[in-house]
Amino acid sequence: MLNVVLGLIASAISAGLGWLAQSVRRRRRLERERAFFGLPNGGEALLVANRHASSPNPNSVARDDVYALMELAALVRECGARSTLTSHDEVRQGLGDKTEFCVGGPDSNERTGAHLASWLPGAAFVAPPADAGHPVRTLLVGEREFPFRSSAEQPGGTAYVLLARVHLRPGSRPVFLIAGQTAVSNHAAVRHLAAHHRSLARRYGPDGAFAVVLRVLNARAYGPDVVEFEADVTAAATARPRPAEA
Repeated sequence: MLNVVLGLIASAISAGLGWLAQSVRRRRRLERERAFFGLPNGGEALLVANRHASSPNPNSVARDDVYALMELAALVRECGARSTLTSHDEVRQGLGDKTEFCVGGPDSNERTGAHLASWLPGAAFVAPPADAGHPVRTLLVGEREFPFRSSAEQPGGTAYVLLARVHLRPGSRPVFLIAGQTAVSNHAAVRHLAAHHRSLARRYGPDGAFAVVLRVLNARAYGPDVVEFEADVTAAATARPRPAEA
């Protein structure tokens, strides 16, 4: 009987220690996530929604952009923070007071255009060549081009998205910029950010700025699920272009 009692006590202690260790690991993982996103418990986040680029209704938002915003709201809630959704043309506030997630390229999001000009002057979205056969702009970072490829040009097509964390100052909250060539690429970048924030934190530090380009393959068949890392463009994106020679 004594051996049985001692065995039960030992099992209970082991179970308790295992539960405690898991709780500590979860808490540490959550604290690291909060630090990376600048979302302390009870903090606030601003979700800036873009408009549907091809819709005549200025208040329309593409379906995949809605999904991206929903997943960002879930991420904020997971950190114990609150989120506020606002349209890109209604934001009239500075930076640093709360974490900001800005979704969409500069054509569909005025706030993105301001962030690119202020913090990523080496990145731009330029008109495609006249013979491209589509209106989707090319992502240009420094001297490197990331052109959109339609299904007619390449099986399944290819789209790119710029994912960046900028405006990092002591005591301020970061801005996350998700600027894709398509709504699906925006959604894919949000999923990548949520799934790989730990590796991004290891690579760039818990409070380091970065800018990376992701490639979304065959979105028609796979949606936002097949995403590949294309390039680290931090240096080129943050460098201000030299003025053109006379």
